[in-house]
Amino acid sequence: MSRMHIHIAVEDLSRNIEFYSTLFGTEPSITKNDYAKWMLDDPKVNFAISTRGKKAGVDHIGIQSDNADEQVAIEQRLKAAGIAGMEQKGGTCCYAKSDKYWTMDPQGIPWETFHTLASAPTFNDSDADAAASENSCCAPSASACC
Repeated sequence: MSRMHIHIAVEDLSRNIEFYSTLFGTEPSITKNDYAKWMLDDPKVNFAISTRGKKAGVDHIGIQSDNADEQVAIEQRLKAAGIAGMEQKGGTCCYAKSDKYWTMDPQGIPWETFHTLASAPTFNDSDADAAASENSCCAPSASACC
């Protein structure tokens, strides 16, 4: 089985272990004084590229749920841990209509949990959506979100 690998440089390891353990619903499989790794079988990966980001590099990271219940469960874990976020129902981004919950990790990287409802003929709902964030193609600004 192939597995997508994402490595994010962080400043506060313990704060990030707490955040990602909550997001993924499990503790790391390996923890060192400068490193932690989660070997996840779920979720599978949805990898996309676009020219819509404000700058080249990681734009946002997300977990796409197979159904609404899975998406809500992730949202509830984040809320229960006191991790701020923003709900977005029926929004259009990346040529899809989705229900989403946005949050930011401790580095300020936008994370979305989402359940896709349908495909969409446009990248986003409007030009206003394209300007919604100072650093992401789809994510709300940090001040609006988290």
